[in-house]
Amino acid sequence: MTADATLAARRASARSWWADGLAATPWILASVALSLFIADGGLLTVTAVDWVYIVGRALGLIAAVLMLTQVTLVARVPFVEKVLGHDRAVAAHTSLGKFAVIAMLAHAGIIVAMTAYHAGMPVWQASIELGTSAWYLAAAQIALGAFLVVLATSIAIVRRRWRYETWHAVHLLTYIGIAAAVPHQFLEGSTFRNGGAAWWFWFAIYVVAFGSVVVFRLVVPAVRAARGGLRVESVLSEPGGATSVRVSGPDVARLRVEPGQFLLWRFLDAGRWRAAHPFTVSDLASDGLRLTARPAGDGSAALATLEPGTRVVVEGPFGVFTQRARTKPGAVLVAAGIGITPVRALLSGWTPADGEVDVIWRVRALDEAPLRDEVVTLAKAAGARLHILDGARGAGWAARGSDATLAGLVSDVAERDVYICGPGRWADAVEDDARASGVARESVHREAFGFHEEDR
Repeated sequence: MTADATLAARRASARSWWADGLAATPWILASVALSLFIADGGLLTVTAVDWVYIVGRALGLIAAVLMLTQVTLVARVPFVEKVLGHDRAVAAHTSLGKFAVIAMLAHAGIIVAMTAYHAGMPVWQASIELGTSAWYLAAAQIALGAFLVVLATSIAIVRRRWRYETWHAVHLLTYIGIAAAVPHQFLEGSTFRNGGAAWWFWFAIYVVAFGSVVVFRLVVPAVRAARGGLRVESVLSEPGGATSVRVSGPDVARLRVEPGQFLLWRFLDAGRWRAAHPFTVSDLASDGLRLTARPAGDGSAALATLEPGTRVVVEGPFGVFTQRARTKPGAVLVAAGIGITPVRALLSGWTPADGEVDVIWRVRALDEAPLRDEVVTLAKAAGARLHILDGARGAGWAARGSDATLAGLVSDVAERDVYICGPGRWADAVEDDARASGVARESVHREAFGFHEEDR
């Protein structure tokens, strides 16, 4: 292993430690929250039924921690993005969200039920009484409704039927829900009314969560927009219906994009300024960037109608699909369809000193393969072996009728890093094959794409 590869392996190991630490953080914070709750007398009871009320309060604390962790994970904090990668951060956000909403529902249900029990009234009446007794309790009920809407629209069968733009707009209710829930936590919860360590603990994590959103999702993009340094230079049609957009301007150098990363692109014209969409940078130059995408949704389909000169605001760069993720002296780059874009970017800077590299590319048809000529040329220059598997997808990750496996195509795959870019289910199949072939977990690097799962 070269000195560079050894250094990369050490960095990958350190990143793995940090990733494990971030994964444990919400549960550590939840433990602290419960400890403060207990220290404040949260376990004091008069009758046995009071334990039910205690469980309800504890679930509310856990739900609040998980909700705030969710917000932080998608606040695009550079440290989180570098350690976890955007895909893993979003996956953790989604997973925690389900636990959080279930805990929130249980919290609300238990509190209302216990209120009804002690007041000797029906549950429905207790719910109305709570909602009308104080404005912050009414706000908490609004928050619960917002969380239920977000949970319902996050179910896979619902997401597949919705446009990304519509789903994303509804998903912003998460922020409204958390903001609506905050007052009742500080004004009604006895743990918070008296100030002290618990009050400052919760104040700190609220500031970190929402401060991250304000800084990295509002302030940083606003500063870049004010500079106005990026504009569309050209728009080009590619094979298979894909579109390449080249953007240039003095801000390019400030972005420090690495080959394999992606940006969130916002095009400031009349029809597109409201939404930012993730597209991989398929080509980097000192004064410009190029994205290449196929029409899979409203955002990517509209790229072909962009006009040169349109102002562009970007967020990022994001993703760990880069050379910095390396743990082995060689690599296998596996892509499906338009997933070749980060692979093409990686190849553009690959040299023999970077180790052996194989490129495996599954496409529906050769004449639909975007950037094929560039990929062939760059693979040859990098000394890479290029395997193009054409045809409709079969039961596994390879083309229908093919029994190709990673180990069959690359005999020493277990001693290499494996980079995977493609639709989620296809990428899962490739990763399963890699792990079955002996590739270590930390040597698998992936970027999944697609709001709706598609077979490419």
